[in-house]
Amino acid sequence: MGRRDYINDPAAPEANSLVPAASVVVTNEDGLILLQRRTDNDLWALPGGTMDIGETISDCARREVREETGLDVELQGIVGIYSDPGHVFAYDDGEVRQEFSICFSARPVAGTLTVSDESHDVRYFAPAEIADLPMVESIRLRITDYLADRGPALR
Repeated sequence: MGRRDYINDPAAPEANSLVPAASVVVTNEDGLILLQRRTDNDLWALPGGTMDIGETISDCARREVREETGLDVELQGIVGIYSDPGHVFAYDDGEVRQEFSICFSARPVAGTLTVSDESHDVRYFAPAEIADLPMVESIRLRITDYLADRGPALR
């Protein structure tokens, strides 16, 4: 399924759903940040996804990292809460989802780095390398907020 992100775009379709989601800034012992190149839009992103009924948001964050990267992580904190009604994701099936995501920080504790059916590349990057990568601005904002280390952002 394809996905297109709209951020404060007057041509964006109107949102018709709101789904809780989690994203995770996973860093290794060298301070490198884990990113995946998504198959639905071919852009680099943090691991993450939507919350399932019956799980907590922290369970969602850990599950999504495991599913998308092969790694088990220990959550360390909250980077921020992102709920900009001007940011919507339009999917090929007609769903237009308003952003609502809690971004966590984490460190890997087990597993083997691998791609999933949602990604075709998964790897660590130095923070300085990330500026030139193709990604949606909301993901870049989460990384910037994480690197600023000023406490949880409320956006």
